[in-house]
Amino acid sequence: MLGAMMASTYNEDGHITVSGPGGGTLRSKKPENTAFKQQRLPAWQPILTAGTVLPAFFIIGLIFIPIGIGLYVTSNNIKEFEIDYTGEDVSSPCFNCSQNFSWNSTRPCTCVIPFYLEQPYESSVFMYYGLSNFYQNHRRYVKSRDDSQLNGDMESLLKPSKECEPYAMNENKPIAPCGAIANSMFNDTFELFYNDPNGTKVQIPLSNTGIAWWTDKHVKFRNPGLNNPNLTAAFQGTTKPVNWRRPVYELDSSPDNNGFINEDFIVWMRTAALPTFRKLYRIINKTSNMVPTLPRGNYTLEVVYNYPVRSFDGRKRMILSTISWMGGKNPFLGIAYITVGSVCFFLGVVLLIIHHKCGNRSNSADISN
Repeated sequence: MLGAMMASTYNEDGHITVSGPGGGTLRSKKPENTAFKQQRLPAWQPILTAGTVLPAFFIIGLIFIPIGIGLYVTSNNIKEFEIDYTGEDVSSPCFNCSQNFSWNSTRPCTCVIPFYLEQPYESSVFMYYGLSNFYQNHRRYVKSRDDSQLNGDMESLLKPSKECEPYAMNENKPIAPCGAIANSMFNDTFELFYNDPNGTKVQIPLSNTGIAWWTDKHVKFRNPGLNNPNLTAAFQGTTKPVNWRRPVYELDSSPDNNGFINEDFIVWMRTAALPTFRKLYRIINKTSNMVPTLPRGNYTLEVVYNYPVRSFDGRKRMILSTISWMGGKNPFLGIAYITVGSVCFFLGVVLLIIHHKCGNRSNSADISN
């Protein structure tokens, strides 16, 4: 009865109005009469036919497979050498250091590891340290830092963020740098020697600059005191992290690589996503085109064993590696391209056979009808 007494009309603006028995109008909740809201916009929908799907599969396969082969060959051409110096085995040169070490030890323990390079390293060589079973991606660990303090803010230097707890204060003094990430900074040191065939021992020069991201070095990390060359005065009133042996302003003798802008510190503060990771430690720069950076032969690695990993069943490694235009050694990308390309090419062949057989049957049935 009520519905018979009400009438609906479209206005010029596309709205629907409903007139009631008293002469009044009510605005309807129906969508406006527009092409967009009434879904009358022109649309395009691809029609998948054998003539479009089969060439697409074959083209993807023919493109991806050569790219994957190129990436895989490039990755395999990268030379890499790895030494595990955790010291779990009794026969390991670092066994005694791993058993007797403690954070508060004042006497450094040094272990000497001989090794042999079977092939020369021609280009610049990158030295990494690697850790296993170390979860830098834990939420509380990742948040345990004060970016304002690391950027040189004086207020944050003396009053660290609560995110740094329980590594914000020590002995009623603010910790600089604060937080669990800084407190657990990797502090093993490496020295590399080449054992010349004539019996001499030649130390390989290791560069500790150029190992951090440019944006980290020049934007995110800054020393307090507006580039005050006297870092001891700039960090006055603060104390070192609990597990550090020396304060942050004594990390390096060079003023351009000391304090919060120390590149070893910056590299460590960029947390890893996986529990097994490697971080750049030093660069062995190529000095001559006539002589390999690291010639084939016997070498000695001297490790000052400072960093404990037995408490969390971790492992420590030293890696020597060259790089290519695609970075370090990583065959996964090449294998992924080859796999995707092979699967697409295989599906293309299978669908072509099915189309050839079923297509002929369909054509015969149409002709008979």
